[in-house]
Parts: sequence; structure tokens; C-alpha cells
Amino acid sequence: MSAELPPSSFPPASAAPAGALKRHAGPLDWRTLVEWLGQDGLISAADAQRTMVRCAQAQSAQHPLVRLASIGMTRLADGKPLDLETLSQWLAACAGLTYLRIDPLKVDVGKVADAMSAVYAERHKVLPVQLTAHQLVIATSDPFVTDWLPEVERQSKRSVRLVVANPLDIAKFTAEFFALAKSVKAALKSSGGSGSASFEQLVELNKTSRQLDANDQGVVQVVDWLWQYAFDQRASDIHLEPRREQGVIRFRIDGILHPVYQLPMAVHNAMTARIKLLGRMDVVEKRRPQDGRIKTRNPRGDEVEMRLSTLPTAFGEKMVMRIFDPDTTVKNLDALGFSAHDAERWEQLVKRPYGIVLVTGPTGSGKTTTLYSTLKRLATEEVNINTIEDPIEMIEPAFNQTQVQPMLNFGFPEGLRSLMRQDPDIIMVGEIRDLPTADMAVQAALTGHLVFSTLHTNDAPSAVSRLMELGVPNYLINATLLGVLAQRLVRTLCAQCRQPDGEARRETLAELARPWQVTGSYRPFKAVGCVDCRMTGFRGRLGLYELLTVTEAFKEKLSKEPNIDALRRQAISEGMRPLRLAGALKVAEGLTTIEEILAATPPLA
Repeated sequence: MSAELPPSSFPPASAAPAGALKRHAGPLDWRTLVEWLGQDGLISAADAQRTMVRCAQAQSAQHPLVRLASIGMTRLADGKPLDLETLSQWLAACAGLTYLRIDPLKVDVGKVADAMSAVYAERHKVLPVQLTAHQLVIATSDPFVTDWLPEVERQSKRSVRLVVANPLDIAKFTAEFFALAKSVKAALKSSGGSGSASFEQLVELNKTSRQLDANDQGVVQVVDWLWQYAFDQRASDIHLEPRREQGVIRFRIDGILHPVYQLPMAVHNAMTARIKLLGRMDVVEKRRPQDGRIKTRNPRGDEVEMRLSTLPTAFGEKMVMRIFDPDTTVKNLDALGFSAHDAERWEQLVKRPYGIVLVTGPTGSGKTTTLYSTLKRLATEEVNINTIEDPIEMIEPAFNQTQVQPMLNFGFPEGLRSLMRQDPDIIMVGEIRDLPTADMAVQAALTGHLVFSTLHTNDAPSAVSRLMELGVPNYLINATLLGVLAQRLVRTLCAQCRQPDGEARRETLAELARPWQVTGSYRPFKAVGCVDCRMTGFRGRLGLYELLTVTEAFKEKLSKEPNIDALRRQAISEGMRPLRLAGALKVAEGLTTIEEILAATPPLA
């Protein structure tokens, strides 16, 4: 990572069970730990005795914490389970050390792998997690074994600070971090350290010009690690970015970009070449943008699709991989974030036999997820669904999908014209960008087809104005448009650490909802931050929706008073809840924060 983490950035062990400071030397055993649990009042004397008997019967070479966690003890005070995470936190308190939940996104793998060898780390069951100019932070699950400390301090020429971590995490990340560092070094060695040309390329004499092959084993391993790592971290996008001195890997998680790893430019270029090769892209061509796609599997064995895009930059080729969750197309409306009010109206809308349904919002607002999820539920054996997209976002066997080819003069209007001769029931057009596409969509709706498409507008009523700006007559909009769904994505609060947000916020929400005749209990929460959410306070995202349905009264308003304010007032009077109100209701349910809503939604008119 580009920045070193100060010691204070490690999360404190404030959530750890209380444990009196213990005096001990040497390796821990499960009998000692059971005695300490009893002394600290975490388990009763009877439970301690039962645990002793059960552990004695189950011979195992596991770490004593893992062994105790498998017994299934519960805390005496509240009956909560003493799982491995809880026991690890308690052990940290016993040793008077900070507890650390290892977050791989906050560990500079290249640096810590240089701090000690993999063999040494495995022998002592420790893992370096941070390296600064003067200090080396090392995670251990056996904090009373410290005979190795002087040697590490002497070799690293730094003071060592110990933290306690989950023993299974230490074992897992020790294998992953050192394997990754080994693969990167092997790949760099194969390349002779050479990068590729950039706008600022220096001429260096007596340097090898051999390029790293995309099929070198080190490169293959690094690319495999990259994908598996991204799946584990719930990333929606992977960025491979060339810089002047090195390549940078970043993941987008819950809409926010996180630095992940820095690697030599030679390895960056080889990784890009390998991914282009797998995506059936032109590996040699680096001067123009390219698109491709790859299908692979996540750790659960589910197929995952990735859409690839390259772009030439000053320092080389930048690549972005969009990851499509295999569960995306089977999400129900509740999982997408629809309220009961809007879900019922949306279901009625999409079951109409013909007409146009539009989904609007900026890039990255979840329009594709909503459309694919809706079409997936409509795709029965009796229905012929055809799509024309640019590009095809996800391959879905239940649809007949076509991609536009501008170089062959095959755009949205031409694609729609061809689809009309394919006996379709439902048509999905990737985007209405111009009047020819809008005209073909209108013709398709007039001839008895249900048409879905997208527009880039701020809210639902603005979509009607956009159609008029494109040149679609009002009477044709009235004849074909069924409804418009505007949407946004906001981060959801972490369920593990959110806290109630005060009475003032409760009153603010009540005042906001009251003019819209929305009543109920208001339970605003605020983001706090914990190890589960990487101290951000948020985990996951949900949709906010503003659904405009075209009624006879709305059609009359469009004919007589076709301005955006009049149309918005009419839609609201007929049940449309503005995006900001939809967000306020999610805040009231304790799902997100007022700040998230204000940042993502347009103000109420």
C-alpha cells in the first residue's frame, strides 16, 4: 500500500471480554486457558470441569484456542458463545496487548514478507502485519512465547510490537501473503526487471529488454490470487493502474476504492497481458481501448463473470475488471431495497403486456442489477426475451442477448429493427441515447411488445422531459410510456457496530416524512466502525427507488402542462415517493445515515 499505517490505526480491543492481566512464560496449553477463564468469571466452575473432561477426551494438535472454541462454551454472564474470535480478544486482554483482526487490505504484503522468511513465520506461528522505519508489528496467537523477539529485532534493526490475532487468521494469511510475495518476485526475476514504454520512458544502458511472458508461472499465480482475493473481499471492480514507478491494484468495495497492492511495472504489464489473453483481447495492441470478458469461479464454486476494459494512459495500459455477482440476477425486490409500497407498484407495472418501462440514474446506480433481476423473474418458457446492449453486461442463458457493433454500422436502432423480426415478447434496450433509438422503442411498444430501457437523468419525471427533448411527441409518450423508475445506491450501516443517533435526528426524520403522510417509528443510527466493516461503519449497499407510474391523469397533465415541475407534482400526488424521501425512510429503519442520503439523492423540489 502507498501509505504506512500508524500504530494507532490498529483497532483497539475495547470489545474484548474483560480479562485480568496474567503472568505466564512459554507456550499456552488448553488447561491453563480453562483455569484462566474460570478465574475471570467467564465460565462457571462446573463448565470449567466439563470443558476439561471434553478436551481431554478429544486429542488434537490444534492451537489451544481453536480447541476450546470447538467445545462450544458459553459466557456465564450473558450466555453468548465463546467462539474463536471472542477467545482471541480475551487472550489479548490477558496478555495486556492490542487485539488485531487482520485486514489484508491494510497490510503491505511486499514489505512484511521481507521482514522475515516464510519458514521462520510458520515455525513461530507469527505474522508481520506492519513495517515502518522504526517499528515492526507482528501478530501472534501465543503472546507469552517471546524468545524469538531479540533475533527479529536484531535482524530487522527495528523494535517489535506484538499484537494478538486469531490463530486461524494467522495461519491463513501467512500462507497467502508469503505465497503472493514469492510469486511476484519470481515473476519479476523472469522479466529481468524490465517494464514497458511510457510517455516518460528513460533510456537505460546495459539493461535487459526481455519482456515477462504472460504465461510465466509466477504471473499465472499472481493473477489467480488477484481474482480470488477480490471475490473474498466482496469487490465489485478491480483496477490495475500503471504509475511512473510501479503498478497499483485497487478494489472498489461498497462503492469506495481501496488500495490493495503495489507491484513492479514489469509484473503489472505481464498481469495485464495475461488477463487480456484470457479475455480474448488483442495482447499486442496497446494504443487503443479494448473490451473483453472472462468467466471464472469464486471460492464457493459459483461461476463469476468479469467484464474487462483497457485504456492507454501516460504510463501504460490501465485495466478495469467489473465483477458481476452470480446471485445478482436472482435477487428479489426486498433484497434490492424496494419498499413494500414501491415493490407492489413495480410488479404491477412489469406484468403489463406492452409499453415502455424506463430505469434512470447515473452510472453505477444499480440500473443493470434492477433490470436483469426483473427480466430474470419474467423469463419463463412461454416468453421470448431479447436484449440489445452495449456492451452485454452479464451473460444470462434465459435471454437472447445481442451486442451492438458500431464499427459494422449495427447500433441500437438497427438492433431494435432486427429484434422486431425475431418474434419477441419482451425487449430490453441497453440505453436510449438518440431519437432513432427512441422512435424504434416507441414502435416496438405500439406493436405489442414490452420494452425496457435506461436513461441518464436525475429523477423519474426528468425522463419524460428527456424523451421530449429527444423529439418524441407528447402523444406517443402518452401512448407507450408505462412508468419510470429512478434509483440510487447507498451504503448500509454495519449491523455489528451501528449505534442510535440521538433524539435530534429522530425529530429531523419525523419532520421530513410528515408532509408525505408517512408515519411510523423513527430509529436513526450512526456509523461507528469495527473490524467487520474495516472501521468504516458501513457494510454492503442497498437501492433507493422513485417510481413514477403513468396514469390517465398524468397523461392529461403531460398534454396540457408539459413542464417538469407540474409533472413532478402530479406524480407525487399519485403515489411517487421522491428519492430523498425513500432514503429518509431507510434512515428511519436504521439501515443507512442521513449523510449518505444527502450525498446520493437530489434535493426535494
